Amino acid sequence: MTTDERPRFQDLSRSKVPRGFRGRSGLTVLLWQSVQQTLFAWSPQPAYGWRRWLLRLFGAEVGRGVLVRPTSRVTYPWKVKLGNYCWIGDNAELYSLGPITIGDNAVVSQRTYVCAATHDHKNITFPLVAKPVVIEREAWVAADCFVAPGVTIGAGAIVGARSTVLHSVAPATIVTGHPAEFKGHRSACE
Repeated sequence: MTTDERPRFQDLSRSKVPRGFRGRSGLTVLLWQSVQQTLFAWSPQPAYGWRRWLLRLFGAEVGRGVLVRPTSRVTYPWKVKLGNYCWIGDNAELYSLGPITIGDNAVVSQRTYVCAATHDHKNITFPLVAKPVVIEREAWVAADCFVAPGVTIGAGAIVGARSTVLHSVAPATIVTGHPAEFKGHRSACE
């Protein structure tokens, strides 16, 4: 390799997962991946109790009445907290390399990607950096959104379909777009 070919921005040959980053052993991670791809994903649509049980078995904190669809994916369930009666839609991805908390009665709709980690682009080894994501109670993240690492979506907020959320969202507000911007306030229901 000549001087011009050496990595100057990121050298992935030097990148390593930080010790303890996964929060469980490699064997536990592999076991969860196998269970998720079979027993979880193949379960019938109405088998919500079964999927709640599997998530709890692998360390997730799962409240009462949680509805998680069989096509949703959770990277590390032991880093996930799901509040009472929250919903996780079809093909939603909880990329829980860092903690993800979803509050009571909150909705993460289909094909939404909740990302709780990034990389330190200022370090040549490009290390993983966990950044918790919180979706507070009664918030609704509509279909096909991206929620960035470190974001908090406030209680009762709405994120419109196909939005990209790069910054925290205030409670009881409505945001949409790329990046998501304030569009209005949400009124409480009677």
